Amino acid sequence: MTFLDDAMKIKDQTIALRRDFHSHPELGFEEKRTSNIVAETLESLGLSVTKGVSETGVVGILEGSKESPVVLLRFDMDALPITEDTGVDYASKTPGLMHACGHDSHVAIGLGVAKLLSAKQESLKGTIKFVFQPAEEGGGGAERMVEAGVLENPKPDYSMGVHVWNDMPVGWYGLTDGPAMAGAEIFDVKITGKGAHAASPHQGIDPVVASAQIITALQTITSRNVPPLESAVVSVCQVHTGTAFNIVPQESVLSGTIRTFKPTVFSKVKERFEKIVNDIAHAFDCEAEIKIQRVTYPVINDQDLVELMTDVVKDVDSKGRVDHNLQTMGSEDFSFMMHNIPGCFLMVGSSNPEKGLNYGHHHPKFNIDESCLPYAVAILAQGAVEILQKDPKSI
Repeated sequence: MTFLDDAMKIKDQTIALRRDFHSHPELGFEEKRTSNIVAETLESLGLSVTKGVSETGVVGILEGSKESPVVLLRFDMDALPITEDTGVDYASKTPGLMHACGHDSHVAIGLGVAKLLSAKQESLKGTIKFVFQPAEEGGGGAERMVEAGVLENPKPDYSMGVHVWNDMPVGWYGLTDGPAMAGAEIFDVKITGKGAHAASPHQGIDPVVASAQIITALQTITSRNVPPLESAVVSVCQVHTGTAFNIVPQESVLSGTIRTFKPTVFSKVKERFEKIVNDIAHAFDCEAEIKIQRVTYPVINDQDLVELMTDVVKDVDSKGRVDHNLQTMGSEDFSFMMHNIPGCFLMVGSSNPEKGLNYGHHHPKFNIDESCLPYAVAILAQGAVEILQKDPKSI
């Protein structure tokens, strides 16, 4: 017996919640309305609830017949600064903000899971820790919740997260054994030269020319320094310099991102990045200042949990297709919560080209086929129960 029948009974509620959150998007650390609904719902289900974790985060504890093991289930809540262009009647009511990545769905899924599991609280062989997280979209919400102690009292033994995935259709599930999503770093490079009149460039030191050479040379890292069977991305995405057409500027600032799956690859990329920037800057008589900041770790799924969740997916959706080979250079800050805890991040196909529901994440027309929602609810609920029962890492 699976949880699908129970999830189907609350399907309309789950969809209604998702549409309500979709209509009222909130940016990272501003999810006050969303977190209030989450907290009130969890409290109504009998969970022990802590509000205001890292400003707007919510943690709910559901204790079963045993205290351990503990499974952490995480759901992100924030929207994006995008103007919606879907035309649906539940479109964003807040100008310039939109749930264009599916976090509205994740919150609704999380509350659905809480409803199903709270109804079976006495039979749970452990504890479920629901974490509703702010600011996943580059705001560092997961890291701040970890710093605030979300991985303590009680300490999770396992972790799971979910993401609707509009690159693939309903009925597809991504469960990659090992690295699934890249770790992300952001960099800022300041190249300092000497300002001058553009008519007399020989009197100055041009940071723009140095920056152009650096941008070109950085592209050789992935083509010549990273092994061909490994993966990395180095992207310069912003260049800020100059104030007028006739002034050689004093400074040039480059910003962008580095993405890798493995620490060893990142170390090589970082080493080459710093050497290229510094050496080229010095060759042009400029000074270089480099800042590299981690945004996320790679998402690395645990083999035992992937095997267990694969069986769960097949039980819940017998017609579904499990893909063990998905890898994306996109990043996910849930990695901070699963960095030292066995974890599994499940992708749930959510597109439907026949209905025009196949726009990519962060697109103004992004929307999902909501028929995927009860399956996601059932899979996470059943997965949590089976992890508690089997406690695979204790064997």
